Amino acid sequence: MALSNLQQRVLTGIIGGSAVVFCLVFNQWSYFVFILALGIAGQWEFYQLIKNDGEDPLIKWGMLNGVLLSLISFFVLRGDLSTKFYLILFLLLGIIFISELYRKSSNPFENIAFTIIGIFYVAVPMCLLHFSAFSQGKFSTQIVSGIFFILWASDSGAYFAGKAFGKHKLFERISPKKTWEGFFGGLALASILAYILGIYYTDLPTWKWISLACIITTIGTYGDLVESMLKRSLQIKDSGNIIPGHGGILDRFDGLLLASPFIAFFLEFS
Repeated sequence: MALSNLQQRVLTGIIGGSAVVFCLVFNQWSYFVFILALGIAGQWEFYQLIKNDGEDPLIKWGMLNGVLLSLISFFVLRGDLSTKFYLILFLLLGIIFISELYRKSSNPFENIAFTIIGIFYVAVPMCLLHFSAFSQGKFSTQIVSGIFFILWASDSGAYFAGKAFGKHKLFERISPKKTWEGFFGGLALASILAYILGIYYTDLPTWKWISLACIITTIGTYGDLVESMLKRSLQIKDSGNIIPGHGGILDRFDGLLLASPFIAFFLEFS
């Protein structure tokens, strides 16, 4: 018997969520491998969407830049590398422009632009998660797992509140199904979970966890809308089908992509 979309979402959430939690809390190396894989998969998915729309980004150089960005950031924050290694990334950006000279294309700067967008839209937010993970001066499994717990609580609260009570459209032009009721449902569940995290996860005080809940829910909602805008411009329903019931990597982690810079900024300066 075929599973309904909700049943697929729940089953995938349980299985996939358990695997993600294990990677996040086991140690910093399992966390790093997971975030690196997530960044690679998300960036590859983005480039395939753009390519299917008739564009021709420099996927090889974009992916290499994304991988090295994650690697260098992680090891710099661990104290294993000097910040001078970040200069490698600027060399690779230059190579993207040079490489386009050797390709026969009618839209060379569009190719370059989409290549760089893939880096900043997917790879940079994944890299900034490392800054959040090390924001207390050492690696914190509590912070990285807490961020994902709050993200999931926000998504779940928004989904069920929107289904049950949704009437007032949040941003109908971009996402007709999103409602204010769903937004506040996500914010409420995320805030409740953040308060609980503040009791058991002592790497951050309770007020910071609740602040993160507000940031993740609010900016994450904008992230969802940005990805909806991308899909509408490409005239597709889902960014992929790798996650049953959830679509693609960008569908599932779109909120995190936009929220990650705000999370890192808050943790570094608060």
